[in-house]
Amino acid sequence: MNQFAKRRARLLAHMRGNGGGVAIIPTARELIRNGDVEYAYRHDSYFYYLSGFAELDAVIVLVADADPGLAAQSILFCREKDAEREIWHGFRHGPEGARASFGFDAAFPIAALEQHVPALLAAAPALYFGFGRDAGWDAQVASWLNRLRGQARSGVAPPLVMHDVRAPLDEMRLLKDEEELASMRRAAQISAGAQLRAMRFARPGVSEYQIEAELLHEFRRHGADAPAYPSIVAAGANTCVLHHNPGATVLRQGDLLLIDAGCEYASYASDITRTFPVGGRYSSAQRTMYEIVLAAQLAAIAQVRAGKRFTDPHDAAVRVLAQGMLDSGLLDKHKSGSIDDVVGNGDYRRFFMCRTSHWLGLDVHDVGDYRETAAGIASAGRPARILRPGMTLTVEPGIYIRPAADVPEQYWNIGIRVEDDVAVTAGACEVLSRDVPKTMAEIEAIMAR
Repeated sequence: MNQFAKRRARLLAHMRGNGGGVAIIPTARELIRNGDVEYAYRHDSYFYYLSGFAELDAVIVLVADADPGLAAQSILFCREKDAEREIWHGFRHGPEGARASFGFDAAFPIAALEQHVPALLAAAPALYFGFGRDAGWDAQVASWLNRLRGQARSGVAPPLVMHDVRAPLDEMRLLKDEEELASMRRAAQISAGAQLRAMRFARPGVSEYQIEAELLHEFRRHGADAPAYPSIVAAGANTCVLHHNPGATVLRQGDLLLIDAGCEYASYASDITRTFPVGGRYSSAQRTMYEIVLAAQLAAIAQVRAGKRFTDPHDAAVRVLAQGMLDSGLLDKHKSGSIDDVVGNGDYRRFFMCRTSHWLGLDVHDVGDYRETAAGIASAGRPARILRPGMTLTVEPGIYIRPAADVPEQYWNIGIRVEDDVAVTAGACEVLSRDVPKTMAEIEAIMAR
């Protein structure tokens, strides 16, 4: 639990450096799916980042005084031990067990929040909390603050300053330590095996649902916590739907199959996409488009280096895609002009309408500003983030071609995406998902076997 204690200490040091205060970080609530059936529970990422504690009904409270001579406190509130409830729902650490196992200074039953937190807030110059994420918790914290305001004549007052606790945590989470990277490597390895299994299983007559089942089987078989996000399994024309949900569509000879799927391991996500031919070989038109997308992805990955900006991989990918669209006839050179015109006017967005990358970590679309941070300057006025070792991101260019009168018919309903998970290092980047083949020759060889 040492890594979690270090993170709490870093946040406490940040709070102390800004005059001290109290931070409140609750975990996620258990949500009802339907009737009296709950969704599968998953803890809040901010909460887990600071605790490693995966049980529900838990809150972290951090107390930092501006005076460095006074000790800071990290407190956990969690469910009490309950032998009867554990028969039904499994083991609970309980406050004392959690304090000993997870390295908190103190731990109390979750029911004791009302007793402890208002008193801590009354003595605090500032409150660190993530307003706007959970209406129930917003109301709870607001009620504590209002209660303190009502005691003003007794000399009690709420904190005068409010901070969004997510801001410093986002900066911390943006740079992964070696243990985090190890979890992400393992998540990528498991997801790579699932992609390979899907390639070997895919054939005419199989449905998207069946492909999804193979992915889930492979995730669980190798120790993954769960899918990191709902898997995208798209056959034929569905490949042009960027977030297609698997359905009853049956794979046909000559179709492409696009699989965007990744597991979560030790709470860290992977996010990998491959697009391959159901019949085992790419058609001429599919081959043309695949070569463009793969070349764009390789150009983008080459830009993932320390000192480059977050937008550099996207800019590199767009230029390759734009040139390929012109060379293949997907865009009319007489109408669209040169590659600079296509990029400048945004004509490529008709077939590539998204960005090339996003941060990756505890969340599949992980936290962290995409622009350099600067006090008092609006986000739009700041340059793109400079890449630093420890940052992790996806690289996922694509081409999605819907039928249209001005589009060559041989390209209709071709959707291709190639996506990898990449970590920034001091030198060349590390492709975490390198175990998944992505050249056409490799993919066709696997499917032929």
